[in-house]
Amino acid sequence: MSAKVNTRQVGEVTVIDLEGRITLGEGSNLLRDELRHLIGTNRRKILLNFAEVSYMDSSGVGQVVAGFTTVTNQGGQLKLLNLSKRIKGLLNMVKIASIFEIYDDEAAAIVTFA
Repeated sequence: MSAKVNTRQVGEVTVIDLEGRITLGEGSNLLRDELRHLIGTNRRKILLNFAEVSYMDSSGVGQVVAGFTTVTNQGGQLKLLNLSKRIKGLLNMVKIASIFEIYDDEAAAIVTFA
């Protein structure tokens, strides 16, 4: 399954619904391009929804970290939603899970944005 990125607004928060495989190439490039577009259009409250992500490799993790860094440096917030057990394990394994705010409920995540 190829990767897809769908963006929607919930109040001031932009939710990026990811789908498929976030891997080297198409998946991580789609994510990178969407994050750049959002920053360029001054949308800096971003929630990445992983509910439909079937697989993510180290390139995908790198793209999420790069996006987090860019958004944070621009004065924004990037948070994660609906991580699978495997993706949570991957973030813990590379010791970066603690830099992210991770949620399992979209409504609860939305209200945490300042």
